[in-house]
Amino acid sequence: MFRFVKVCGLATTATLACGCASTSYVSSWQAPVDGPIQFDNKRVAAIVVSADESTRRAGETALAREISARGAQGVPSYTIIPGESAKDKDGAKKKLQEANVDGAVIMRVISSEQEISYSPGTGWYGAYPYYGSFYGYWGYGWGMAYDPGYLRTDRVVMVETLVYSVVQDKLLWAGKSKTTNPSNIQKFISDLADGAAKEMRKAGFID
Repeated sequence: MFRFVKVCGLATTATLACGCASTSYVSSWQAPVDGPIQFDNKRVAAIVVSADESTRRAGETALAREISARGAQGVPSYTIIPGESAKDKDGAKKKLQEANVDGAVIMRVISSEQEISYSPGTGWYGAYPYYGSFYGYWGYGWGMAYDPGYLRTDRVVMVETLVYSVVQDKLLWAGKSKTTNPSNIQKFISDLADGAAKEMRKAGFID
């Protein structure tokens, strides 16, 4: 169930696999609340903050699906507040109230950087007695073929995920995640949402 319960704040870390990409929540936080806040069967806006509308729509559609899978009614925010109107705070507030939205899950990329790493080779130079004979070296050389190692460039994306009670206008939970080499946005959002749910469940914040 998508149910928030009273709990003291604590930071946890979880790692999950997502194909060729990898995601880990590097920090999380939750606010103490007075009594349970039920989102079961209630409308929860899925919000992906992006200047690119196609990215926003694809991300919010995937996020809404993940929210609905956890007992609430996930609603892509672009269906309520499309395009540039998302930048109008007062207008967005009015539309969310008219749409009877109780909660919101917001995801926003906070950094995207290249990370270069070097993996050393496995070969070495030695065993000098083998050098005296051509065939002796042949047997040795091919058995110890030098691996020069390689440079690897990864794309590292940091995302903040926030859960709000829209009715109370209050932050309930926040997490920061690190994803290496995300490729498919559907899978990316799915794994972020799954990781966030695991973090909140481990902290006792949802069932």
